Amino acid sequence: MQLRLGVISDTHDLVGPAAFRFLQGCDRILHAGDICGAEVLDELAKIAPVTAVRGNNDRGDWARKLRETERVELGGVAVYIIHDLKQIDIDPKAAGVRVVISGHSHRPRCDEVDGVLYFNPGSAGPRRFNLPISIGELVVGGGKVSARLVDLETLSSPAGTS
Repeated sequence: MQLRLGVISDTHDLVGPAAFRFLQGCDRILHAGDICGAEVLDELAKIAPVTAVRGNNDRGDWARKLRETERVELGGVAVYIIHDLKQIDIDPKAAGVRVVISGHSHRPRCDEVDGVLYFNPGSAGPRRFNLPISIGELVVGGGKVSARLVDLETLSSPAGTS
């Protein structure tokens, strides 16, 4: 059985309609931090179960309940979530991790190094500099994973809808 995982980060208290539409039908949502408000997690949880980590801008009682890292096994794939990849405290390959999800930079990234997929969905929140507003998706099952990044502005425009 395959699982569709919505991957989101750096919402900074703003999740637009295109992101909510994209996440519909996900089996789980993974949030890589800088959520900035418990309401964001509450709204995402109406779509699917959420696993989230605390980012450097997540403060307050609600944020203290979040861990700085999470490791989850989904569809036979070990996934490690951290906000700032520069703070990673494990050797993913040695730890048996297949996917490392991060945020913080607001720069979408999807590349494989030594059998580990490094995936940053970019920022689904307010625009920062000239970076896209984006989100990601992982499809996992049978120990395999496929990934894609989606520009939410293209998705939300009439020409980008399907």
